[in-house]
Amino acid sequence: MAQAPSAMTMSGGKACPVAAIDIGAHAVRMVVAQVFPDGRIEVLERFHRPVRLGQDTFSHGRLGSEAMRAALGVLRDFRNTLQLFQVQRVRAVATSAVREAMNADTFLDRIYLATGLNVEIIGPSEESRLTVSAVLHALGEQLDIRRDKTLIVEVGGGGTLLTVLEGGEIVVSESLRLGSIRIQELLNTTEEPPERSAELVRHHVANTLSMMEGTLNLQEVKIFIAVGGDARLAAKWAGRAEGAEGWWVIETPAFDKLVRRLQKLSPQQISRRHGIPFTQAEMLGPALLIYQILLHAADVPQMWVSPVSMRDGLLLELAREVTGQEDETVYRGVIHSTLAIAQKYRIDLEHAQQVAEMACRLFDQLKADHGLGARHRLLLRVAALLHEIGIFVSPQAYHKHSYYLVLNSEIFGLNRDEIVVVAHIARYHRRSGPKPTHLEYMSLPREKRVVVNKLAALLRVADALAGSHLQPIHLERIQREGDELIVWVAPGADLLLIRRSLAMVGDMLEDIYGLRVRVEES
Repeated sequence: MAQAPSAMTMSGGKACPVAAIDIGAHAVRMVVAQVFPDGRIEVLERFHRPVRLGQDTFSHGRLGSEAMRAALGVLRDFRNTLQLFQVQRVRAVATSAVREAMNADTFLDRIYLATGLNVEIIGPSEESRLTVSAVLHALGEQLDIRRDKTLIVEVGGGGTLLTVLEGGEIVVSESLRLGSIRIQELLNTTEEPPERSAELVRHHVANTLSMMEGTLNLQEVKIFIAVGGDARLAAKWAGRAEGAEGWWVIETPAFDKLVRRLQKLSPQQISRRHGIPFTQAEMLGPALLIYQILLHAADVPQMWVSPVSMRDGLLLELAREVTGQEDETVYRGVIHSTLAIAQKYRIDLEHAQQVAEMACRLFDQLKADHGLGARHRLLLRVAALLHEIGIFVSPQAYHKHSYYLVLNSEIFGLNRDEIVVVAHIARYHRRSGPKPTHLEYMSLPREKRVVVNKLAALLRVADALAGSHLQPIHLERIQREGDELIVWVAPGADLLLIRRSLAMVGDMLEDIYGLRVRVEES
């Protein structure tokens, strides 16, 4: 059972078995699929085991020992299943219940020792990105989301993810601390009569949403898409199948009627009447109330219910990795988020984009030397766009401020490890390169330090070549001759200034690539 983080490519034209595991607030789930050489995914089996990891985290801030033991037992079973299916690549992630627990590291260590699974804790932006990726892939052409403002909502045990799309692109992504388990623990509604419990939940949700009103502008939403098991259950009871396979539509009045009926029932009554497990019935009421309040805030006539989830987004990502394909939607989302951060800190965007273009041209020219892939090129572009945001704090030692601001930013589409790498690349775009005394750098794994060194060396040269903010440089071509990298610039450039700048930062390129940079005028 392989689980290496680097991309693996398919060989011999055979299907590659892969698996995605999601350790959530109220269940541990796994989906096993096979990926074909053309990128097609065929799901072989889906597994769902209820484990209330969120119950102790949301009330006490720590994962409970009983819940951890139960989760470990499930994951041991999953490991055996992975071996049975001869799975070659696994991605296992954990969300809010583990992310917020003080003893998360202990739990993840226990999982690794017991199963060999290396579980990655992902943030809300990564959850949202994966979910949206799966929804858009499954949606096909049945909804015109490029014309209409779209809201995608997923209510989980620990929180609610809200993603707003305009022109088919993600413009807002918010995570609200409104989850079915979290609300029960916070409001202690388990002992309340059903209708009183619903009233408390409704009031709490409305208060939380009122604080987000200006950010989300839900009144402009035209298409409402719900994601999650609770929404799918509601769709089967009160909706109709529509469009592509697995999609449902619930008219708003029919959904309101269903919620009114269910909020009069206790979880035990819901479980008995509808033949669903008690654990599912217990979370159904709060989850549907959250969907209902958001549906009315958007004031749309119906709710589309998606057949896919974040795990399907994980599968899509695994499929791209094993087939070597790119996802242009993810790329655009990352750049859109990066530009929003750049504008927030009021940088010279024209200069930043010029530096980014030059850095990427250097990356392409030296591809045989650095051996890095398309994802690393994206990280270099992001670092180049953000390398000067530290000036917002102070022009003095601003590269250090850039490091701090990037490190503490949410860049939609990048995971936490990638943001750390980007922060270090931005940190070393000027002044001294990495040193053994730089503790944050030294704490990185060796392979990440190598990536930082290779990409920071390129960014340093690109920044020097870009010249001053007042006199942009036009780079015409790059040519390699022996141990020299010759850069040809358009006439009129201040070669003396460029050469002086290169002399201050070019040592890192020579150390890493064994190349000296020479600038000539065309």
